[in-house]
Amino acid sequence: MKTTTKQEVYDILKGMNINYEVTEHKPVYTIDEMNELGMKNIDKVIKNLFIRDDKKKNYYLVLVQKDKTVNLNKLRETIGSRRLSFASEEDLEKYLGLKKGAVSPLGILNDENKFVKVIIDNDIKDLEFVGVHPVENTATVWIKVEDLQNLIKKNGNSIFFVKI
Repeated sequence: MKTTTKQEVYDILKGMNINYEVTEHKPVYTIDEMNELGMKNIDKVIKNLFIRDDKKKNYYLVLVQKDKTVNLNKLRETIGSRRLSFASEEDLEKYLGLKKGAVSPLGILNDENKFVKVIIDNDIKDLEFVGVHPVENTATVWIKVEDLQNLIKKNGNSIFFVKI
């Protein structure tokens, strides 16, 4: 069953006994728009990139701190992949049940076949908590990094920590 609303995400988090806080806000589609909100803890918001290899055999959800730039060629070398590029909006919907502007690691809950590999930048491991969209871009969920990792693992997706 696809998790398509933030309330469904909140219910799953509660069911897993994961503590979280929510900041409701206007729809935002970019990190620049997130910065304009003036939220406290804005430095804990993470950027999520949904990418694929050139043969569409491997899909990756890359999590980095919001102001970090990702060099896809360097990442390709780091993970031993074929050439990488951004996945299409159709693939985003197909694999993560998400729309452009609402990419989130919580979308992994929609990956029933555990096809998407999650790549987390090493710098995120050092954070106590992060801010992510709850499959909608009208709120930010503040969740402990450890709880996010456990949720991804419980869903059955692979997690790799790399230096980006």
